[in-house]
Amino acid sequence: MLTAFSTALSTLDANEMGIDVTGNNLANLNTPGYKDTLLNFSEMMAQTSPDGTAQVGMGVAPPTTRSVWTEGALQPNSGPLTAAIQGSGFFMVQGSGGQALYTRDGDFKLDAQGNLMTQSGEAVLGLNGPIQIPSTNLPPTPTTSMTLDFNLNATAATGTTFAQPIQVVDSLGVTHVLTVTFTKTAVAGQWTYTASSDVGAAAAAGGAAGLTFNANGTLKTPAPSGANPPVNDTITITGLPNGAANMSIGWDFYQSDNVTGRITQNAGASAGSAQFQNGSTASSLSSVSIANGGFVVASYQNGQSQNIGQLQVANFQNPDTLIAVGNNEYQASGNTSSPSIGTAGTGGRGTIVGGSLEGSNVDIATEFSNLIVYQRSYEAGTRVITTADQLTQDTINLIRE
Repeated sequence: MLTAFSTALSTLDANEMGIDVTGNNLANLNTPGYKDTLLNFSEMMAQTSPDGTAQVGMGVAPPTTRSVWTEGALQPNSGPLTAAIQGSGFFMVQGSGGQALYTRDGDFKLDAQGNLMTQSGEAVLGLNGPIQIPSTNLPPTPTTSMTLDFNLNATAATGTTFAQPIQVVDSLGVTHVLTVTFTKTAVAGQWTYTASSDVGAAAAAGGAAGLTFNANGTLKTPAPSGANPPVNDTITITGLPNGAANMSIGWDFYQSDNVTGRITQNAGASAGSAQFQNGSTASSLSSVSIANGGFVVASYQNGQSQNIGQLQVANFQNPDTLIAVGNNEYQASGNTSSPSIGTAGTGGRGTIVGGSLEGSNVDIATEFSNLIVYQRSYEAGTRVITTADQLTQDTINLIRE
């Protein structure tokens, strides 16, 4: 009968742990990236009766726990510095002691030095180490190529002109207005052009030869250059009074297929429809965000953006052996496989969705059901103890009588 006490006590201990685990799961119902924890129960070794005809169990062994690695629901629009892994893998962060830690929680922030950190203060690791946002401004980029999309009036009289301005940037980041002026010649379908600038001297190499169009109004000459990058003419701007370097701007007349002209000659007003130049002025940082694929993108006030880092993803063959160390983070144990580290979406690693978070995979209905089961099991254990105690008292009373 004494075995009944120890058996029932093992039940109380096991179910108390079950209630603790369930309470922790419910507490982390809204924790990003949290993984539900389950208990594994197993019986203790049974004892055999003296005559060998029966075996009586000795209760339940202390339960073990394991994490459920199914994905939580994707929560989009969670903020610019958030990211979620869809599929297997973990973000890598650096603990305070320099150790590698792993997390599914992609809720990050920037510290005062521009380091990308977890909410608890660990450095987030990219492919080249901790990710830090540059504090310097974006330097200017001088214009080296441009395109102009427009139509020239096929019915215009000889000598008619059409001016197409475009803003370009010199090596100091100063903007200038470059104007290309087209003049209708006496030759059918032909226009010559000249280049001028608001400062300095501008010249177009092929302006005298001009443009010619075929009978359906598409560009005939000059033909596609076939160069990389493609250039049909080069416009130079020299003698800039601010001391900036002379400018040499490649001008491409054709679209990306290198067949379709950007310039047409059709009946109708001469008018521009689009233009592009690759220069940019100096600018300060305006925002930082995480894009799909785990790219950390710095955006500047002039509209330019740069990829300044990429989150790395670590994958494990046996993630069940990872040890939870708090703050939604895990550490490798002695039984954990070596991590497979690389970019998202490669080598079996999951993809990264920027601006989103992975929700907890805890199911509230299941947890409440578990609570009821643990409660009933605990009550049954206490009933065994009270029953065994009553029987013991009855036996003692028989001896006394």
